[in-house]
Parts: sequence; structure tokens; C-alpha cells
Amino acid sequence: MSKMSTFSKKRVQVSFTEKQWKLIELLKGEFGDSDSDVIRNIVISWLSEKSFVTTSAKEKMRD
Repeated sequence: MSKMSTFSKKRVQVSFTEKQWKLIELLKGEFGDSDSDVIRNIVISWLSEKSFVTTSAKEKMRD
């Protein structure tokens, strides 16, 4: 069993302005098919861009 399968899913309620939502809707199909897919992929992309993902992986490899 992988580590990812041991974690439960979390739901988060967020609010967007109308302009923000229009931008998010433009990404449907490119970043995912559902609203939650698009938001999830935006967050993961941002974390990757800011090097949080690679930094976290490197720290776990050291441990």
C-alpha cells in the first residue's frame, strides 16, 4: 500500500470573485474537466513553481 493511499481526502471551501472565477473557467479542459480538478491542479502547479514540491521531496529523501 502506498503512502498516498493511506491519506484521507480533505474538502476545502473557498470563495472567488467573479473575475477570478472567469479565469478559472477558462482553464477547464486544460487543467481538468471539473471545477475541483482545475482548482487542485492550479494549487499543485503553484506549489511546483515555488519549489515547494521539490524541496519537500528532497527533505523526505534525506530523512
